[in-house]
Amino acid sequence: MLFSGAIASRNEASYVLFGAPFDFSTTFIPGTRFGPNQLRKFSAHFEDYDPRTKTHFSELLVHDFGDVVPESSHFPTYLDYLGGFVTEAVNDDLIPIIIGGEHTVNMAAIQALQPDTYVCLDAHLDLRNSYQDNSWSHATSTLRALEVVDHAIIIGARSGCEEEWERATNSDVTIIPPEEVHSWKPNLTGSIYFSIDIDAADSSIAPATGTPEPFGLTAQEMLHVVRSVSPHASGFDIVEVNDRDSGQTAILGAKLLREFVHSHQPTLS
Repeated sequence: MLFSGAIASRNEASYVLFGAPFDFSTTFIPGTRFGPNQLRKFSAHFEDYDPRTKTHFSELLVHDFGDVVPESSHFPTYLDYLGGFVTEAVNDDLIPIIIGGEHTVNMAAIQALQPDTYVCLDAHLDLRNSYQDNSWSHATSTLRALEVVDHAIIIGARSGCEEEWERATNSDVTIIPPEEVHSWKPNLTGSIYFSIDIDAADSSIAPATGTPEPFGLTAQEMLHVVRSVSPHASGFDIVEVNDRDSGQTAILGAKLLREFVHSHQPTLS
């Protein structure tokens, strides 16, 4: 099963989509290993044409590599394995897109790209150094990214322990709370990596995720962020989608992925 419209061959591609069905540190609702296929499945009914950009998704040269299936639950081993494929794509000047899977799978792209800034839509700060004795837990993803990047911008954050909120006061972290997202205008410089944890959305519209949170973003607010950030990004992911609803969460995620590609076009030469 391919992501709908991702029909380019590897040799002609501008974007390479990697499924990362890794789901071993989920601490509440499991199932993100099914996320890649959920996103592919529920992309099938979308129209190919985007009237805003006047582009057809199927003509934007997206190659669906398929899933990079983990052979064990040892995350550093899987990260090295996934990272090999992603690094090869980056070395070929292709834009990597990762669909997860839990949030830390995006470190394969972050390590390959070495961006200056990490921009993520996320309900959670994910600034723990370790969670349940696991330094690669989904709850550590932003802090792990900060080991590579200079600055993290967390958009829609509304949940974290006291120590995480204290860590977020450091100069290398910027928080855009939910109530400010609709009017946020990015001032981005240098290289950017863009990540979407689907739990940034309000749990009423995206319930199929590992740690859903109320008081979150609307689909329109997330769309605003994607259109604002995508032209600046050198890599992208959609993570933390599971299969515990009738498809509405995957539909939102798949649509935002397509919007990333449509919106990214102005940066192409």
